[in-house]
Amino acid sequence: MPRISEITDIEFDGVNHPYVPPAVLRISPKLKLHRTWDTTIDPVTYEVIRHNLWQINEEHGATIQRLSGSPVAMYALDLNPSLLTEDAEFVYFGPYMQYMSGVTDTQVKWTLENRSDNPGINEGDMFLANDPWVGAAHQQDVMLLCPVFWQGELFCWVTNCLHQYDIGGMTPGSFCPSAESVYDEGIMLPPIKIIENGEIRRDIEAVYLRASRKPQLVALDFRAQMAGNSTARDRVLELIRRYGPTTVKGVMKKIIDNSEKAYLEKMARLPDGLWQDRTYIEACRPGDRRTHRVQIQLRKEGHQLVFSNDGSAGQEGAMNATYSGWRGAIMVAVTELLCWDQYFAVGGALRHINFDPTPGTLNCANFPASVSTAPIQSMEISLYPAYNVLSKMIYPDADMRRDIMCIGGTSQWPATLFRGIDQWGERYGYLLIDPIGGAIGAFAHGDGINTGGQSRTPICQLPNIEHTEQSFPVLFLYRKELPDSGGAGQYRGGLSAESCFIPHNTDHIIQDTLSSGNATPTSTGMMGGYPSTTNAYTFIRNSNILERMRVSSLIEDVSEVTGEAEHLELRQQNFVQHKADVYAVRWTGGGGFGDPFERTIEDIERDLEDFAITPDAGLAIYGAVLDKQQHVDVDATREHRGGVRATRVTRHANPSRPRAGALLTESSVALHIKRDATGTFWACAKCAADLGPTTANYKDCCIREDHPVSSANPLIGEPSRFIDDAVAFRQFFCPNCGTQIDNEIAVQRDAVLHDISVVT
Repeated sequence: MPRISEITDIEFDGVNHPYVPPAVLRISPKLKLHRTWDTTIDPVTYEVIRHNLWQINEEHGATIQRLSGSPVAMYALDLNPSLLTEDAEFVYFGPYMQYMSGVTDTQVKWTLENRSDNPGINEGDMFLANDPWVGAAHQQDVMLLCPVFWQGELFCWVTNCLHQYDIGGMTPGSFCPSAESVYDEGIMLPPIKIIENGEIRRDIEAVYLRASRKPQLVALDFRAQMAGNSTARDRVLELIRRYGPTTVKGVMKKIIDNSEKAYLEKMARLPDGLWQDRTYIEACRPGDRRTHRVQIQLRKEGHQLVFSNDGSAGQEGAMNATYSGWRGAIMVAVTELLCWDQYFAVGGALRHINFDPTPGTLNCANFPASVSTAPIQSMEISLYPAYNVLSKMIYPDADMRRDIMCIGGTSQWPATLFRGIDQWGERYGYLLIDPIGGAIGAFAHGDGINTGGQSRTPICQLPNIEHTEQSFPVLFLYRKELPDSGGAGQYRGGLSAESCFIPHNTDHIIQDTLSSGNATPTSTGMMGGYPSTTNAYTFIRNSNILERMRVSSLIEDVSEVTGEAEHLELRQQNFVQHKADVYAVRWTGGGGFGDPFERTIEDIERDLEDFAITPDAGLAIYGAVLDKQQHVDVDATREHRGGVRATRVTRHANPSRPRAGALLTESSVALHIKRDATGTFWACAKCAADLGPTTANYKDCCIREDHPVSSANPLIGEPSRFIDDAVAFRQFFCPNCGTQIDNEIAVQRDAVLHDISVVT
């Protein structure tokens, strides 16, 4: 099997080439592209049109949200629009679920090459597609591609993607946790012309809807997408009529050129090197108790970035993503850390970024792997480590360091899939959306954001409990933020939350769990910061909740009810929740940044007052000693922290000695890069102790201590409840002053990760 970078053509064979220059596209001569534009545009006109194009993209998404009948669209905003040039370079992503647009460009290129001759691409056409080996994240994420013509020439593309309610498969809602291949999942369509000359082709729509349990809702989803494209297309044509086609196209090209210029300026400020991260997926199918390794590498050589996934586990079970999902996930981190100042205009950066995964792996799966659960497993687990490698790449630059963002909440989504008969006597299937409340990880200069949403969906928000209760037969007992759920650090990760409910106005609910990150934390910290909590399900059968409700004695935590606690596996299917059975789901918080012992007394006091941390965690993790009034004793805390660090150093032999050298980077956290006559070397940021050359693994020069993973966060339980692999919390300390440099969550058989290698 060739690697992606060795494939020269876009082929419908289970893989896609990551980038095809426009000149290489094999387009039918019947299709004329609009290829003329102004190269000089006055600044005022440029800004007016640039912002207008962005507003068109936002209105595009808002139109879908308002018209779709799906609560996944309305409340989770599980959709995203895009605007592309005639030859499929990104002008803008939308600010919704961004990874859905990550391969829109490759899908449009596929359509240009494979549909421009037969059936043809003409004015008034739209193409529907949900094939994960052409460009969808998973089958439920249905794309609608709309060419925009001006005077007979293809001017640009407006496109959207929407997670649709149910497109078939063995499980209602189309998440199929026990699927072994795509043949167990929903309908899968490469780009097909579903709208021709402005009219829906009823024969194609009938084929598309036939597999759905809720064809009326899917039909409404499709029409919402059609309306979104039509609105965006009309707005673009209005711009052209007002300013002229060459001016509008010139602005599009300049947006891409400017984003490329900004990207190149950033790359020029950063050293070359290799950055790596590693994490794990648990349980690829029901009954599986293994961990499946996920690795990402980022190599920088000049202005070129290359992403790969060497070392990732092979495809198996129902956890996989295709190349489309992997690339789309990584592009979210690229847009947010490198292109945020360009309104997420990633097209210019993509001219210098290559994606080179190994086919046959869990995040670049070959056909016909099962991929319907990809976004909440293999795509999430591909996205969030990308934040780490990119953050560590930009770390040496003092200005760009402020853009660092640690892994956020719901780095593995704890899915609650439930179905049955609703309060109106109709069949339904639903995915609980609450975990989209997530959390934002810590920054290099401040704390993360409690239940701040998901970074991959910048405008997402928690659905109102009342909306969920209105639409489905459930009654919420509480939804609350959780103390200690954010990763500890000099800057703390944002807190996550827990939702708890019972059935209401129905006899029972049939449930499936679909999760990972319940045994091994996936929202890891950075530069010594700790991971957040893991996901968790709690299920109490035959509880006393109905009796409590009759006497108006409500609960604030699931531990307050009595009943029969039942352990739920990560992929447990078809268990029944009756009226007195209490169900709670907790999701991960944000990772922390920097050594927790560096957190200020004032910040710890505020955390205690706000119930962000508990007193036990204050002492065990932050080293904060409390007085009788439960306030931090400043002198006792300073003495305690110093004693712990001194004990670390004296407990281990061969401490490193500081050496002189010119300072190349400055930071209050973790690592410096220093230079002397022999070259560049890593140095502890606190005491300047030598930690080895920048091309070597600084961890080899550190004190290493392995602890149970539960010591990293008070809410993390025993991993053996879910997996057979032993997992360790590895901590690495400066051998001279005892400051924590970094840590990693690792299956014990895996070697220490060489996460940073810099050439200066």
